[in-house]
Amino acid sequence: MNEDPSKRRLGRGLAALIGEMDQPIASMANRPNISADRKVPIELVNRNPKNPRKNFSEDELQDLASSIRQHGIVQPVVVRTIGEDKYEIIAGERRWRAAQLAGLVEIPVIIRDVDDRTALELAIVENVQRSDLNPVEEALGYEQLIAEHGYTQNDLGEIIGKSRSHVANSLRLLKLPDPVRDMLFDGSLSAGHARALIPTSDPVALARTIVQRGMSVRDAERLAQNDIKAQSNPEGSQHRVPEKDADTLALERNLSDRLGLDVKVAHKGEGGRLTISYKSLEQLEDICRLLERG
Repeated sequence: MNEDPSKRRLGRGLAALIGEMDQPIASMANRPNISADRKVPIELVNRNPKNPRKNFSEDELQDLASSIRQHGIVQPVVVRTIGEDKYEIIAGERRWRAAQLAGLVEIPVIIRDVDDRTALELAIVENVQRSDLNPVEEALGYEQLIAEHGYTQNDLGEIIGKSRSHVANSLRLLKLPDPVRDMLFDGSLSAGHARALIPTSDPVALARTIVQRGMSVRDAERLAQNDIKAQSNPEGSQHRVPEKDADTLALERNLSDRLGLDVKVAHKGEGGRLTISYKSLEQLEDICRLLERG
């Protein structure tokens, strides 16, 4: 697969750019596309509608607003110009929201001259590195870069400093119905719980059971596995698949998480069968590369 060289360069340099974003301009002399620190009227600063982060805790915003009233904004908001005397946030929307609650008239900003694609990439990387995104927001951000800018899962892995399997596992969460996504949004379910529900017949009902019973991820996986077996062996069937032991299920889960693909292990005597399912040529090429490295 031929990779866009510009994306490779971006992947290597974006993390460094993120690391610089909140540093004082005085330490950034001779850097291109950087304006001097300045304060701008807060009403001239707009949120980025494509920012993957949608969920902001009201309690945390109030706490930050109280801190801002006492100490001001310690880290400037990173913005780009979108018109004459108007700005769009790249990083720091939480600080911007809290500043409004604190009643600030002006906020300190760092201005960077970037296009739509880079602004979205910066927003995603900044939030991922600071663990500010919930699993659904993170997955939607990756999906947006793939749909709008043609990135592959490998490209995204390089950009955010994660493995391709991490990206693949994140994207798998978007297969879940909205009620389950809502539980991920509010923290009722973890990504581990949710991934176990993807192949089940009724993810919503199972998710509610998991939340009501306070089940662990391992318990959720067993619940999901029982549902999958029930689908494969409806009541009255004369041929039932032998139940897999906990070690085999754990092995399947670990391999699936590492590869970002569906992996099944079937023991038969001293031997058995390992099945890796892929849905695109890109995933097949990834498997081939891993085997060649081995």
